[in-house]
Amino acid sequence: MTETEPVAFPQDRTCPYHPPTAYDPLRADRPLTRITLYDGREAWLVTGHALARELLADQRLSADRKHPDFPAPTERFAAVNNRRVALLGVDDPHHRVQRRMMVPSFTLRRAVELRPQIQRIVDGLLDTMIEKGPPAELVSAFALPVPSMVICALLGVPYADHDFFEGQSHRLLRGPKVEDTQDARNQLDAYFEELIDRKLERTEPGDGVLDELVHHQLREGVLDRAEVIAFATILLIAGHETTANMISLGTFTLLQHPEKLAELRADPELMPSAVEELMRMLSIADGLLRRATEDIETGGATIRAGDGVVFSTSVINRDEDVYPDADTLDWHRPARHHVAFGFGIHQCLGQNLARAELDIALRTLFDRLPDLRLAAPADEIPFKPGDTIQGMLELPVTW
Repeated sequence: MTETEPVAFPQDRTCPYHPPTAYDPLRADRPLTRITLYDGREAWLVTGHALARELLADQRLSADRKHPDFPAPTERFAAVNNRRVALLGVDDPHHRVQRRMMVPSFTLRRAVELRPQIQRIVDGLLDTMIEKGPPAELVSAFALPVPSMVICALLGVPYADHDFFEGQSHRLLRGPKVEDTQDARNQLDAYFEELIDRKLERTEPGDGVLDELVHHQLREGVLDRAEVIAFATILLIAGHETTANMISLGTFTLLQHPEKLAELRADPELMPSAVEELMRMLSIADGLLRRATEDIETGGATIRAGDGVVFSTSVINRDEDVYPDADTLDWHRPARHHVAFGFGIHQCLGQNLARAELDIALRTLFDRLPDLRLAAPADEIPFKPGDTIQGMLELPVTW
């Protein structure tokens, strides 16, 4: 670790599929360096791949967002830190209990069982898009509705309400004001309160994850209403926001790398490897957050108890010691050990489902629209700022 002026974190990307150029010094300072957050507070930034996996598995780093020392990357994040966040915002043993309730709904086997349903959703959306004819705006026509429909079916949330919850998710994650974020959380809480009431009135539960939580864990007193709402919120938002951004940004990235797209068309069996490599390359959830509960000697430094620790997935996943020529796409590299889904006990619960959705969505999109191309100059297409999940704000395409 070298002594340099701390880099501000987070920052906007200059290219939607590369880390911000301002992070270049962080790549040189592996595996651990200092950053400043929005409020001037300093924190540790983990940038080395091996150290990231070591620390993400270290129980001395807490994910409890309600602690006053927990690092906040934005004012919006800090404003809702007092709210309960299931799974992502709790530590063991409580986290272990929560995760055990959810695991059966998100196994690899369950993802395989859902593939025909995902394929029907993808085909139906492409049917509509093709029938309307070009041009199309791919985020609203395809990238967002695919995971929204899938997660609604899995959870037992009415897709008819998608405009509402997609809008509130947008405000929760992007504001722009603190008041927007707080109000969005309040509105989602009220929505799930009402949905829980409707499900409790049924004598026969539906087959969604939320139905299971309401008719078993809630009725039997294993969970209270606030915990059910916290589960529903994190599963719904994480279940559609991340995958939607991966579909849009993954499509943009492939269209910007025609030689790599041609390689995929020539050998469709490469698609699972391509999904992993895109996950590594794009690293859309850039900034996993933890707080040290005791002193940790690591990476040539001492992380003190109470220090904030941030994991920059976009920098970690470009570690040249693990991924030679890391700024290029390579469908043949072993990319499975990336940390785009996190690592350790908080590793993404829905990663099997996300992989299935990305595989089917990208494969089918390019199969059915072999002439798909951007309908605007690439440098004029807007993408998301650095303080939220990365992805395209819109994606105009034609064919």
